[in-house]
Amino acid sequence: MKVRLALNQAGKKKSRRIARAKKAAAIAPLPLQKLRPLVHCPSQRYNTKVRLGRGFSLEEIKGAGLESAAYARSVGIAVDKRRTNKSEDSYAANVDRLKAYTANLVLLSSNAAEDPSDMPAQITGTIMPIEKKAPGVVIEDIPEKGDVTAFTQMKVARKETAIVGQRIAAEIRKSKD
Repeated sequence: MKVRLALNQAGKKKSRRIARAKKAAAIAPLPLQKLRPLVHCPSQRYNTKVRLGRGFSLEEIKGAGLESAAYARSVGIAVDKRRTNKSEDSYAANVDRLKAYTANLVLLSSNAAEDPSDMPAQITGTIMPIEKKAPGVVIEDIPEKGDVTAFTQMKVARKETAIVGQRIAAEIRKSKD
């Protein structure tokens, strides 16, 4: 049995960090990552989850008023020419996403590279990340009594939902009589 040791782990970590820094300096002031579309996951189990996709479709690029896919790629937008739009809602959301990005876009002239003081800072991290809503629990007005707690309210609500079917059945019987 051969045992393989990775004794160069620390060295590789350093060389990867240096390579990332070189790449960032070479493309500055362009952002390190590209703008990605919002897409729904495949399969029935996960189709309610929204994630970042591979690239915007050509219809979305055209709908946002961009000249071409090549121009979109040159300003930091990921394009996937194979992708098609099946939902009007997601199409509209991605077009709005592109319009918001282009509204904040700063285009530099070719001689701007000579004067580094005028250059904006390079954006690191995900561009326009997905805004996740914080899970919030809506607690209705609590009465002034001191003995009513959140636990008691939850217990009463659980009991009410358990017997709601029986109440509906009783109302149907009453209406028939």
